Amino acid sequence: MEAHSVFNQTIAGIGGLDEAAVREAKRRLDRLTKPPGSLGRLEEIAARVAGMTGTLQPDLAKKAVVVMAGDHGVCAEGVSAFPAEVTPQMVLNFLNGGAAVNVLARHAGADVVCVDVGVNADLSHPDLIDCKVRKGTGNIAVGPAMSREEAVRAIEAGILVVDRLARQGYGLLATGEMGIGNTTPSSAIFVALTGADIEAAVGRGTGIGDEALARKRDVVRRAIEANRPDRDDPLDVLAKVGGLEIAGLVGVILGAAVSRIPVVVDGFISSVAALAASRLAPLSAHYMLPSHLSQERGHRLLTEHLGLQPILGLDMRLGEGTGAVLAFSIVEAAIKLMNEMATFESAGVSER
Repeated sequence: MEAHSVFNQTIAGIGGLDEAAVREAKRRLDRLTKPPGSLGRLEEIAARVAGMTGTLQPDLAKKAVVVMAGDHGVCAEGVSAFPAEVTPQMVLNFLNGGAAVNVLARHAGADVVCVDVGVNADLSHPDLIDCKVRKGTGNIAVGPAMSREEAVRAIEAGILVVDRLARQGYGLLATGEMGIGNTTPSSAIFVALTGADIEAAVGRGTGIGDEALARKRDVVRRAIEANRPDRDDPLDVLAKVGGLEIAGLVGVILGAAVSRIPVVVDGFISSVAALAASRLAPLSAHYMLPSHLSQERGHRLLTEHLGLQPILGLDMRLGEGTGAVLAFSIVEAAIKLMNEMATFESAGVSER
């Protein structure tokens, strides 16, 4: 794909589920040696993945969590418990295999793909994918995060990373992120796209106290007032009050959808990216699988807007893609049940 045409081509290329595959999966599930529907949401997941991939036997052996990284000018407003310097430090931690998402990815048999789309540092590592659009965003409390062109470039970075992974045979992806301060722009995007109440949408992020939380909510309010993002224009919202890694995740989701790869959505920040992706390309929502209900304040309301019911509830709020990687095994289990359980006919079991 050529640069600057990638975005439009991807949006235009996203199709709906393979409904014939969905029907075939449901028929198969109903013939297994169990009462109909007794495997609950596992049956729903299996049928949806069949519809996404067009087959009852998708190859999910190669799995990856794509961790998009970027910095945020809004950190100058004191919205995080950690300094901005932690972003590049954590990126190197990911690349060296020492972060929580690395541990959980190894447990799940998945790879961690780390992408620099906007870190405010010069990073070098043989495993780092360098897609840097710029070194961090502007301070959204006083002006736009980035230009519209930069938002598109960040989205295209995510699309192209997934295109590469698809050609390498990856059949299941997850969204991950790293960016100190990024729950603030995520909350601003959520408010801008939905009109959600700021008190309900803005949470404690990295664990800030009451004073910092009040300041963070004021920052989101100021960001909306200063930038006046257009609710009906998701690109405008991303450019004005978003983040580079959030836009990158939008690209990951759109890229997965156009390649018909199931993408497991992590917590609050990833769900905001999923919301933006669904506004840009409504059919992309068909390829999203929820992972867990984050402890971050606005996540439950956000999942309701997305129409996604989280699979896990572990009171996590780390990000990085940790919840999404944990959900990989649930998705794989659903597919294995559909394909490896005996049917009433093959097992010689009497039906009711």
